Amino acid sequence: MPSSMDSAPMAATPTPAPAPRPLVRGRPALVKLTLWLLWKDLQVEVRTREIVYTMLVFAVLVVRVFSFAFVREGQAPPDVAAGILWIATAFAGTLGLGRALDREREGDTLRALLLTPTPRSAIYLGKLGAIVVYMLLCEAVVAPLVMFMFDAPFAARAGTLAALLVLGTIGFAAVGSLFAAMLLRARSRDVLLAIVLYPLTVPVIIAGVLGTAALCQAPPQDAVAHMWLRMLVVFDVVFVTLSLWIFEPLLSD
Repeated sequence: MPSSMDSAPMAATPTPAPAPRPLVRGRPALVKLTLWLLWKDLQVEVRTREIVYTMLVFAVLVVRVFSFAFVREGQAPPDVAAGILWIATAFAGTLGLGRALDREREGDTLRALLLTPTPRSAIYLGKLGAIVVYMLLCEAVVAPLVMFMFDAPFAARAGTLAALLVLGTIGFAAVGSLFAAMLLRARSRDVLLAIVLYPLTVPVIIAGVLGTAALCQAPPQDAVAHMWLRMLVVFDVVFVTLSLWIFEPLLSD
C-alpha cells in the first residue's frame, strides 16, 4: 500500500536565478569597449555629416584667406605652406572638438555612459579616436589644397608628411578631448577651450610645423623631419598617458 508521502506530489525545485555576469576587465575588454564607442560616434557622424563638413569648410576658408595674403604673382614664400597647413588643422580641430562633445551634452549621452559599467578610459579613448578620424579626414583634403595653392613640394615626401599629420593630430586631440570634457558644462566653453588648448599644444604644433617645413626645403631635410617625428611620438605618449590619468577622476567629480 503506497504511503502518504509517496502519493503526495513532489514540490518543484525552484530554478536559481543566473548570477549576474561580472564586468570583464583587462586590455581585451578595454579595446573592445573603445572600438564600440568609436564605432558609435562614427555611425552618428555618417548619418549627420555635421562635424566633418563644418571642419572641412572652415579649414578650406582659412587656407583661401591665407592664399590671398601671401601669394603674389603666383608665388608664395617657401616655408609658409607648413605654417598654414597646421594653423588650418588646429583651428578646424578646435571646432570639431567643441561640437563633438556638445553632441554628448545635448543628448545626455555622456551621463548614460557614466551610469554603465564602462571603464572611464574607454570613454576617453573612444572619443579621442573619433576626433582623430574627423581631423584626418579634413587633413586629407586640406593638405593637397595647400600643396596646390602654395606650390609646396609635399608629394615627394607624402609618407613623412602623413606621419607628421597623424602623430600631431593624436597629440592635439589627446589634450583637446580632455579639456573639452572638462569644459562641457561651462557657458563660454568654446572660447575657454581655445584659450586653454593652444598654449598646451604649442609643442605639438611647433614640432609639426618645423617637421613639415623641413620637407619644403630644396632638397628636403629628411633627418630634421625624422627628428621632429620622434619628438611627436614622445609628446603623444606623454599627453595620452596624462590625459588617461586625469580623465577618470575628472568625470567622477
